[in-house]
Order: sequence, then structure tokens, then C-alpha cells
Amino acid sequence: MRETREAPAEVAGRPRSAVVRDALGVGVAVGLSGFAFGVTAAGSGLSALQAGALSLLVFTGASQFALVGALAAGGNPFTAAAGAFFLGTRNAFYGLRLSQLLALPRAAKPFAAHWVIDETTAVSLAQPDRRSARLGFTVTGLALFVLWNLTTVLGALGAEAIGDTAAWGLDAAGPAVFLALLAPMLKGTTERAVAALALVLGLGLLPFLPAGLPVLVAALAAPAVLWLKGRRP
Repeated sequence: MRETREAPAEVAGRPRSAVVRDALGVGVAVGLSGFAFGVTAAGSGLSALQAGALSLLVFTGASQFALVGALAAGGNPFTAAAGAFFLGTRNAFYGLRLSQLLALPRAAKPFAAHWVIDETTAVSLAQPDRRSARLGFTVTGLALFVLWNLTTVLGALGAEAIGDTAAWGLDAAGPAVFLALLAPMLKGTTERAVAALALVLGLGLLPFLPAGLPVLVAALAAPAVLWLKGRRP
């Protein structure tokens, strides 16, 4: 009886090269935006070392931008950290889903948890099976982690060399990249309603609340929209 073997270049019916290509595309594209974060962090008063440590230890772009944005606006560090924390809680829900999908060994889970972010989750969930999901998660996480940390330090060092980032218009780089990362996620009516309400709350309360607090209030947009949606017949 002839033995049937799986082709080594295939991952459960999908070429390894296709999984790696997609993962690297996401990792490189998003990883390069670390330049913008480094510039924004330097503009908010952080040193290149502090910006690098933030990317190394936190490693979730949206929360990092929220933190340095609040600091740049003169917000209290604790308030800024609270806003970044609430924005980053979505990664906990990603982790619950990826834990079932990837089924990694127990020893690998603490290290993999640091890479549970929007991009690694999206690439993993797009795969047809567990083996390709693991490969996509690993390649995306590795490429993004290396590039994000490298470009953060380079961006911060460049901003320090330039001096006044606002004079060059570089202070707008962070918000621009943040919106660019957010826009592709607003596919459904619910997501757009949450984004619109958060925008109204954040901008509307900006003149009345201390820096950092409008972000926390804007976070209430999601439960408010979901509650209203649940009440509709």
C-alpha cells in the first residue's frame, strides 16, 4: 500500500509561502509606522530610551499612541495610562480566541501573549487551519515586533535631532497613522456608529475636561451603541 505524505511546502492545503507572504506584508507595513510613534513620543517629551522601552514592554500601537497623545496634550500621566489601558483591553478578548485557535504549549503561552495584537489576530483568524494560523501568528508577530521596536527608536532619535517636531508638522504623524490603522476596521454599521459617537464625545468634551479624560469618556461609546442595538426590535 502506497504511503501518502503531505507536501513539505504545504500547510494543510495552503502553501507555506502564501502564509509567510501575507504575514510579512502585514508585519512590515505596520512595523514601519513605528517611525511615527517614535516621533510622536519624542514630541510629547519622552526620550528615545523611554520611547523604546514603551514599545518593547507595551507593544500595542493604539494604546501607545493614546498614551503619548495624552501626555503631549498636558494630561496627567495616570490618566493617560488609564486611557491606554482601557484601549488595550481588547487584546484580552483576542487572547481568548487565539488560545483556542492556536492551542500553543503551556511554556510558549506567556511569550505568545505579548504578541497578541490586532495584526497577529487578523492574520491568524484568516488562516484555514491551526498549523497555518500558528505560522501566520509567528511570522507576523516576529516581523512586527522587530520592526516596530527598531523604527520607534530611529524615529525618536530623528525627532530629537530635528528639535521642535511641531515646527516641521511631525506632531501630526502619530494621529495620522492611528487613523490609518483604525479606518480598515470600520467595516460594519455598528463599528462606524461606535467610531462616530466616540469622535463626538472625545472632541465635544475636549474643551471642558482635563487632557486624557475625554479619551476615557469616549471609550463608553462602544457599550452605549451595543446597548442601543440590543434594545432595537
